[in-house]
Amino acid sequence: MAKMIHSMIRVLDEARSVEFYNKAFGLKVADRFEFDSFVLVYLSNEESDFELELTINKGREEPYELGQGYGHLAVSVDDLEAEHKRLTEAGLNPNPLSGLTHASGWAARYFFITDPDGYKIEVIQRGGRFK
Repeated sequence: MAKMIHSMIRVLDEARSVEFYNKAFGLKVADRFEFDSFVLVYLSNEESDFELELTINKGREEPYELGQGYGHLAVSVDDLEAEHKRLTEAGLNPNPLSGLTHASGWAARYFFITDPDGYKIEVIQRGGRFK
């Protein structure tokens, strides 16, 4: 059986992105590999084995176009309101709290936040299928 291990995004500024993901989600650098034309940085925390891989292409100065294919990353938290307040107080400008329900009884409470490169991250209340 396959196991999901990481998701990769391309970013312009390594330090800015590492700072954002640490401040927002407590992700820290697990590994960093420098190559001639690019750098790979793996971020993780104690909550999960899943990692976020940042790819920094050396010499790139213009922002990446996210296009219509990228949706979002998602993280789950124990206390959605407390996280929203913490991120707001940290100056990271999360979107307002929101929710979604389905006729089956399935429901989700969440908000989105945007990283320095324009990637959307969904912050979901932990519970049910969102462990």
